[in-house]
Amino acid sequence: MSDPVFLITGASSGIGAATAREAAHAGYRLVLAARSLDRLEALAEQLGGADRVLAIRCDVTEWSDQEAMVAATQSRFGRLDVAFANAGFGAARGFLKGSVEHWRSMVLTNVYGAALTIRATLPALQESRGHLLLTSSVAGRRALPGSLYSATKWAVTAMGEAARQELSDTGVRVTLIEPGMVDTPFFDSPVKNALAPEDVARAVMFAVSQPSHVDVNEILVRPTAQGS
Repeated sequence: MSDPVFLITGASSGIGAATAREAAHAGYRLVLAARSLDRLEALAEQLGGADRVLAIRCDVTEWSDQEAMVAATQSRFGRLDVAFANAGFGAARGFLKGSVEHWRSMVLTNVYGAALTIRATLPALQESRGHLLLTSSVAGRRALPGSLYSATKWAVTAMGEAARQELSDTGVRVTLIEPGMVDTPFFDSPVKNALAPEDVARAVMFAVSQPSHVDVNEILVRPTAQGS
């Protein structure tokens, strides 16, 4: 079999870029999608160039972009084995904080965008009996004070379980990745020794490396120093 194909949204930085590096090391051909094409192309060049990596601009909130992403994947590589719906971002806590425009963009990206990625990739994943992964969060398991971001990740957690139930007799595996605090500027009070993106990427690769009859449904990974 030719090398399997691993698609990642939100691939230009953070968990997405770290997962791309781990997947390339494991022998996957890659489809890297994000809104920032310049950063994607630089990463693609590092990971094998055009023969091994397809970099494609995709706004996950636009259905036409998602359709084009999967069509380009099939045209270039002829298959899709793993799809990682990872695109997303956060917002300040507090229902009087931040702008309503930022809220709208976050909800559309984190929830609607993830749902569109499922819809767009599902036929190809069913054909390959592949693997669907979604980035949720510790915040998708417990509500955080004043956090609309937390509400979006609860939605992703529910979406992952809904997809798992729908796909349980198709051979497609579904995994929720639920990181705690990752070393980014997002947190107001980050813990010491927070997770690095590479720590989360290794969790992703653990899930996809299991035998086909094993479906790791959820991976909750926190820094040792994070109490809750």
